[in-house]
Amino acid sequence: MTDNLEMGKGAEFDRIRKVWQVLGSRGAAGGDDCAIVEFGAELLAISVDCSVEGTHFQCGWLSHLEMGWRAGAAAISDLAAVAAVPRGILVGLGVSEELPDEFVSDIMDGVGAVADSVGAKVWGGDLYRSNTISIGVTVVGGFDASPVRRQGASPGDSIWVTGLLGGSASAVSAFLEGRQPEESCRTRFAKPEPRVAPARWLGNRGATAMIDLSDGVLSDLGHLVAASGVAGVVDSERVPRLPGADLLDSELTGGEDYELLFTMPGDDDTLIEEFENRFGLCLTRIGRISDGTGVTILRGGESYTPAHGFRHF
Repeated sequence: MTDNLEMGKGAEFDRIRKVWQVLGSRGAAGGDDCAIVEFGAELLAISVDCSVEGTHFQCGWLSHLEMGWRAGAAAISDLAAVAAVPRGILVGLGVSEELPDEFVSDIMDGVGAVADSVGAKVWGGDLYRSNTISIGVTVVGGFDASPVRRQGASPGDSIWVTGLLGGSASAVSAFLEGRQPEESCRTRFAKPEPRVAPARWLGNRGATAMIDLSDGVLSDLGHLVAASGVAGVVDSERVPRLPGADLLDSELTGGEDYELLFTMPGDDDTLIEEFENRFGLCLTRIGRISDGTGVTILRGGESYTPAHGFRHF
C-alpha cells in the first residue's frame, strides 16, 4: 500500500498503520473517511462502520429502531465527510436466535429511515446469528463536485465546526451512571443527523479539508492536520457546547456527535448567516491552521490538555 494519508495518535491508529504495512502493495491508499474509487469515468465513495452492543450502545439505552438509525447514520456520516452524495446501504446484522423477527425488522426500519432521509436506498445485506447485536453498515456514494478530503488544509486556513458538540458523550456518561440523559443529549446519541447537504454546500464554498466528528475535536482534528502536514490551534472557549451536555470537556473530546470539522481559507465570517439560514444549524470558527505538527488546545490563552474521551484500544 502506498501514499497513505497520515493519521493522528492512538493505539487504534497504530494498529491500522500496522495493517497498512502488512498489506503493502495489495492494498489501495488509505487514511481518509471513505475509500474514493474510480469506477469507469465516475468516482465512488465507499465506507463501512460497525455498531456493536457493549461497545457502542447497550440494549436498554435505545429502541430497536434507534439502533438501526444510529448505525446507519454513523456510516453515512463518512460519506458526508468527503462531500459525497449517498446512494446505497448494505447491512450485515448479527442477532441472537432467541430474538423475535420484529427485533430484526425494527432495526432495519431504522436503517431505512436514515437512508431515506438522505436520499439513499437499502440495497441488501447479510443476517447472521450472534451472541451480541452487531450492525455493520457499508455505504456507497457518488459525487456531483470534487471530494473534500482530510488533506488540503494550509497554514492560515481557519478551523470550523457545524452544530453544537458534546451531547452524545454526555448521554453515554449519564447512561453509565444509571441516570437518564438530558433529552437533547439523548437525542444526539440516539438519532444523529449525518450532515450530507451541509458538507456539499461547504465543499462548493471552498472548504479545503474536512472530517466528521466521530471521535471528538481533539482526535479528529489530529487526523486532519496529520493528513495535511500542518498543525492546528483551537480556542476551547469558542467550541460550541450543546446545552445540557454536562461531561467535562465533552465538546472537545466527546465522540459520535457526527458534526463536521473543516477548514476554509482565511477567516471570513460572512458565510455563517447564510449557512445558518439555509440549514438551521450553527456554524462556528474555533481555530486556525499553522505550520508545524499536532493539535494545541488553548484555554484562557494558555495551552490546555483535556481529558481524553473514549478509545477502542
